[in-house]
Amino acid sequence: MDPLGDLLDGVRARTAAFCRSVLDPPWSLRICDEAPLGLATPLHGHAWIVPDQGDPTLIETGDVAIVQGPAPYTVADAVATRPTVFVHPGNRLITDGGVDITAATRLGPNTSTLGLGSGASTVIASGSYQVSSFVSGRLLATLPPVVRVPRDQVQSPIMDLLYAEMNRDEPGQQVVLDRLLDLALIAALRGWFARPAADPPGWYRAHGDPCVGHALRIIHEEPSRQWTVAGLAAATGVSRAAFARRFTTLVGQPPMAYLTHWRLDLAAASLRESEATLASIARQVGYANAFALTVAFKRVRGTTPQQFRAGLAG
Repeated sequence: MDPLGDLLDGVRARTAAFCRSVLDPPWSLRICDEAPLGLATPLHGHAWIVPDQGDPTLIETGDVAIVQGPAPYTVADAVATRPTVFVHPGNRLITDGGVDITAATRLGPNTSTLGLGSGASTVIASGSYQVSSFVSGRLLATLPPVVRVPRDQVQSPIMDLLYAEMNRDEPGQQVVLDRLLDLALIAALRGWFARPAADPPGWYRAHGDPCVGHALRIIHEEPSRQWTVAGLAAATGVSRAAFARRFTTLVGQPPMAYLTHWRLDLAAASLRESEATLASIARQVGYANAFALTVAFKRVRGTTPQQFRAGLAG
């Protein structure tokens, strides 16, 4: 798998968190669902994404916004419109007066559609994502609080499929919507990283390089292999010196440093998400034993694997 694929592998749409909101101005929704990542796209009309920290972002019909959580933020028809509805986990809607209006706003049999107006002005499709893997934090760290991707930069039929599926009411629809949201996120991130003004992380830029891109793929595919700079250079068909220089230039860190950080990210994910022993995790990510992993983990992360697993650090 390529680096972007690995980093996205732990990002999944949250079941039952898809929503289509039908709205008339003035409207303002305060998003308090605590999701690590959210996606919103206007099917009709426009919306302002207003984070508590940072500048407001306007998204228009067909644009896609990716918003980092879990801190609350506001989605509104205008920057100055004050929130009147607060969106809690599970798309539970509470007014500013404390009244739960979730059931009253459901439109018809499609319970993922919320009516807060006639829809003559604005229809917003949105979804939230779980970030189940510690590894995926590397991806989030490269993104600003709000990412706006214009419709013409998404370059994928996924959004059209998403729009079409929302107008159906068939068995298994939630699973389809969740998977389409996963694909929509990938398509939007591809478009954002590929835009002319983009400043993507080094590993993303390097993916298209025939030499360094191949090295990144085999590192991600076989992190436990005892790689050396010479071995990676040989696998890519260039000299050791040329490979090390090109890798460092494109990725922003030397090959062995990248390998170490990738292994430790994988180890951190396993520590938090599994009950595997430290010795087993060490072997999975390329360390000879638990002691070797502990030394590397403490040196790079400033804490021991045991403390990290216990939630005492990190």
